[in-house]
Amino acid sequence: MKSLLNPQMPLPSAAAQAYEECVLAWAQQAGVGLRVAKDLPYGSDPLQRFDVYAAQRVAPDAPVLVFFHGGGWTNGYKEYAAFMARHVISTGCVLVTPGYRLAPAAPLPAAFDDGMALLSRLAGLLPAWAGPARRVVLAGHSAGGHLAALLALRPDDLARAGVAVDALVGCMPISGIFDLHHPEPAPASLEARVYDMVLGPDTDDAQMSPLCWARGNRIPMVLSWGGHDSLRVRVSNHRLASVLALQPGPVASFVDPDADHFQTHTGLAVADHPWYGRLASLAHSGIVPRE
Repeated sequence: MKSLLNPQMPLPSAAAQAYEECVLAWAQQAGVGLRVAKDLPYGSDPLQRFDVYAAQRVAPDAPVLVFFHGGGWTNGYKEYAAFMARHVISTGCVLVTPGYRLAPAAPLPAAFDDGMALLSRLAGLLPAWAGPARRVVLAGHSAGGHLAALLALRPDDLARAGVAVDALVGCMPISGIFDLHHPEPAPASLEARVYDMVLGPDTDDAQMSPLCWARGNRIPMVLSWGGHDSLRVRVSNHRLASVLALQPGPVASFVDPDADHFQTHTGLAVADHPWYGRLASLAHSGIVPRE
């Protein structure tokens, strides 16, 4: 499938490359037997496109899961999340997988702005068969988890952009990076990549860190990460969960003790993965699950 997608800069590690090859291979069969609409535009840039996956018959009040792909804000395709479609649909939800502009050509806050643009127009852009998107759950993996959380935790910005904030019923980031700050990133490290490529010249790390926007949160949050995730991911998830526990909105955290950064997403290829049960609970009833 990758040969059919627009080329991107090299991925930063062999593990990231293996992950990409895996999920793109799975994506080739993702739409079989489903109702699918691909490459729907929400902006003029070629990356401002999204795909929709749904059952052949969608309930009139079906919630929508908007799942943002990872890739360190410099890489990634909306097709990364396609393999989840059948399992998301089994929960009674519709799956939306957006692309967004990538750094360094479009540094942050471009991806955040794209997320707001998508959400502000989503109900009007969805095919009629996908339902009215009156209940929306935000989610994503890695950089996509960061983006989902940043959108959920900045409701005032969403409202100014025309997003129906009341329609957001929850956020479920997977292995998200919630604190972009690093005091002394090592040269050529992933942390240095944030400062060298990802952040725009007028955008500091605090502005783009979900951890800095947690105060007053009312959106139900379900965080998950791996026991073998990177230290930055594990620490920022623990810190965000701790701060969110003091806010009005409910929060729950789940750790897969055996999973690394990429396995927290590829593990969702299993239909009975507990993440889907959490999604069903949050999307349909607004209940943050406890295990």
